[in-house]
Amino acid sequence: MNLDRRLLRLARGAAWALALAVGAGLAAGLLALAQARLLSRVIAAVFLEGADLAGVRVWMGLLAGVILARAAAGLAQEWLAAGLAARIKTGLREQIVERLLRGGPAQAASRSAGEVAAIALEGVDALEAYFSQYLPQLALAGLLPLLILGVVFPQDALSGAILLLTGPLIPFFMFLIGKNSEKLTGHQFDELRRMSAYLLDTLQGLKTLKALGRSREQGVRIEAVSERYRAVTLEVLRVTFLSALALELLGTLGTALIAVQVGLRLLYGGLSFETAFFILVIAPEFFQPLRSLGLRFHASQSGVSAAVKIFQLLEEAGDPMPGGARAVPANWETIELREVSYTYPGRGAPTLDGVSLTLRRGEVTALVGESGAGKSSVAALLMGFLKPRGGEIRVDGQALNELDLEEWRGQIGWVAQRAHFVPGSLADNLRVAKEDANESQMREALALAGLDGWARTLPGGLEYPLAVEAGNLSGGQAQRLALARAFLRDPAFLVLDEPTASLDPQQERLLEEATRRLCQGRTVLVIAHRLATVARADQILVMAGGRVVERGSHADLLRAGGSYAGLVQTYAEGE
Repeated sequence: MNLDRRLLRLARGAAWALALAVGAGLAAGLLALAQARLLSRVIAAVFLEGADLAGVRVWMGLLAGVILARAAAGLAQEWLAAGLAARIKTGLREQIVERLLRGGPAQAASRSAGEVAAIALEGVDALEAYFSQYLPQLALAGLLPLLILGVVFPQDALSGAILLLTGPLIPFFMFLIGKNSEKLTGHQFDELRRMSAYLLDTLQGLKTLKALGRSREQGVRIEAVSERYRAVTLEVLRVTFLSALALELLGTLGTALIAVQVGLRLLYGGLSFETAFFILVIAPEFFQPLRSLGLRFHASQSGVSAAVKIFQLLEEAGDPMPGGARAVPANWETIELREVSYTYPGRGAPTLDGVSLTLRRGEVTALVGESGAGKSSVAALLMGFLKPRGGEIRVDGQALNELDLEEWRGQIGWVAQRAHFVPGSLADNLRVAKEDANESQMREALALAGLDGWARTLPGGLEYPLAVEAGNLSGGQAQRLALARAFLRDPAFLVLDEPTASLDPQQERLLEEATRRLCQGRTVLVIAHRLATVARADQILVMAGGRVVERGSHADLLRAGGSYAGLVQTYAEGE
C-alpha cells in the first residue's frame, strides 16, 4: 500500500497537520451524509407530501449551509495537506543540504552536481502527491466508508451488505495493478534523474564542449536520453489510465447494483421513497474515497520511487564526525593522527590503514603519493568531514570528536585544486570566507594574493560580477582569488589541495610567492600532485595503499633512495 516506513517517519514530525487534514476530510464526509439526508427530505416533502416553498424553506436553508460548509471543509483539507507536504519537502531539502555540507568536499564530489540537483529538486517534488494526497486519502478511505456503512445499515441492511461486499474490490484491484506499475514508476524516475543530471552537466561544460567542437554530438545524446524518458512516461500513463478505467468501472457497477435493487424494492413498496433516495445519493459517496485512493496511489508511486534515491543520497552522504561541546584549545600547537583507519561505505578495502602523523604549528607538511593513496581522505578526516573507523585524532592531546567542530572548522582554510565560486560579485565571493568582511579587509586580502592592482581596474571594483564558476577569470586569477579568500579567513590550520596543479609553470611561479606568504606561521598540510612544490616542506609523508610508507625532509628521502626518490625520478623524466 505504498507505506514506506522512512516516509512515515517524516510525516510523524508533522502529525498534527496530517490529523487536521484527515479531520477536515471526515468533516466533509459527515456533511455529505447531512446533505444527502436533507436533499431526500426536501424532495420527499415537495413531491410526495405536497409541501410548498414556505414549508421547506428551513430545510432548503440548512441544505445550502451544509453545501457551503462541505465546500469549505474540502478546501481546508487541501490547504492543510498542501501545507503538510510543503513542510516535509522543505525539511527534507534541508536534510540533504546539511548532510552534503557535513559530508565535506570529498563526499560532494562522489556524485555529479546534476544528479544531486535532480534528486533534491524533482525527486523531493515527487513526494508532494504522497504527503498531500495519498496519506490523507488512505486514512479517509479507511474511515469514510465505515462511517457511511454505519449510517446505511440501520436504514437498509441489504444495501449496506452490497456496499460492504463491493467496496473492497476497488483496493484489491488497485493493489494488483499497482504492483505491476511499481517497477515502471521506478524506471521513470531513474530516467528523469539521468536526463536532468545529463542536461545540467552538459550546460555546465558547454564552454569546453564548444571549444572542442563536440556540442552537436551532446545535443544528439540529450535527444536520446529525452526519448527514453518519453517512452517510459507513456508506459506509466498507459497503466495509470487502465487502472483509472478499472476503478471507475468497479465503482459504477457497485452503484448500479444499489440502484437496481433499491428501484425494484421501491416499486413493490419494500422501501420508503425518502430512504431509497438517501441511499441512492450516498452510494457514490461510499465509493468516492476508494476511487480517489486508487488515483492517489498511482500519483504517490513516483514519490516512493524518488524516496529510494533521496534516502540513498542521505545515507551515502558521508559518515561525518559527530563532534562535542568542548572548546578548541587556545593557541593549539599540534594535530595528531594515531593509527587512524577509514573505509568508505560500500568498499571492501580500507582507504586508510593505521595512519599516524603529527602536524605542528608553523610547519608545512606535504602528503605525496599515487592517486588513490588516501591523501584527500586524510585531509577530510582532519577537517572533521569523516569519522575514523579506527584510531583517533587529537588536537593538543584532546580528542577531535569531543571538540566543537563548528569552532574547529572556523580555524581551517581550504584551497582546492579547482576553486569554486558562487553567483555574484567579487565581494560576494570573498565574503564566502568571512561573511562580515569590510572593503578594507577584502582589499588587503587581494593585495596579499597579488590581485589588488587587477581588482582596481575592474568595472565596478569589488562589485564586478563573476560569470558562472568565474568563467570570466583566467585560471591563475581564479586560483589567486581562492588564496585571497584564505588570507581573508586568516586560518590557524591551512589545507592546500595543490592549488597550482592545473596551472602552467609561469602561472605557478606567480602563485608561489603568495602561497609562501599564506603559509607563514600556520599549520599547513599540502596535498601534493606535482613534486616540484614539496621540496621546501618541513615534513614530507609518502603514502601508498592507505599507509604512510616514508617520512622525512626532501633531502633525507632522496638520500634514502626509497619510494619518494622513485617518484621524483619519474616526475623528472616526465618533465
